[in-house]
Amino acid sequence: MNNRKHIRTLTGVAIFTALVIILQLLGSFIKFGPFSISLTLIPIVVGAALYGPSAGAWLGLVFGITVLISGDAAPFLVVSAFGTVLTVLLKGALAGFLAGIVYRALKNTNIWAASVCAALICPVVNTGIFLLGCKLFFMETLAGWAQAFGFESVGRYMIFGLVGGNFLFEVLFNILLSPVIVRLIRIAAKDDAEAQN
Repeated sequence: MNNRKHIRTLTGVAIFTALVIILQLLGSFIKFGPFSISLTLIPIVVGAALYGPSAGAWLGLVFGITVLISGDAAPFLVVSAFGTVLTVLLKGALAGFLAGIVYRALKNTNIWAASVCAALICPVVNTGIFLLGCKLFFMETLAGWAQAFGFESVGRYMIFGLVGGNFLFEVLFNILLSPVIVRLIRIAAKDDAEAQN
């Protein structure tokens, strides 16, 4: 029975891994501002809810690797390869891990609240770690970009020019798809219960 559950978990995580890669590559064609939007946060949240925080961290890591391979991070790689790789991998992994932690902490109280909170924490952490990485590794470059685009301060550029549109899209996308998260979790729970009988 335990082996069967382990195989189901591995299969589920593998399917979500493929979904994260495909959605990130498709999302690279949709841009708000200089960077593509992330369509991968929903499968990361669902995977974290179904299979736990470590699966969420794995899916977030895959998201980060795909961002690096797709060229989305190229403007930052030129400035600091170490800072870029660290920021991109950390933001994805932590977003998935913390979504799983939040879901796990709230699921027994209310599955809807757990799903919405996990869906919200994922883009907040993803964007927050990105902004922190920008502050640590790229401030001089960002100051130049801010000036070139006519922003009066680097902070305003980071919020309104760099991440604003993407962040709002990702949060709204996740909130709107929260009922889908709940539905997928209930289907998976039902399948697990039937498999155990």
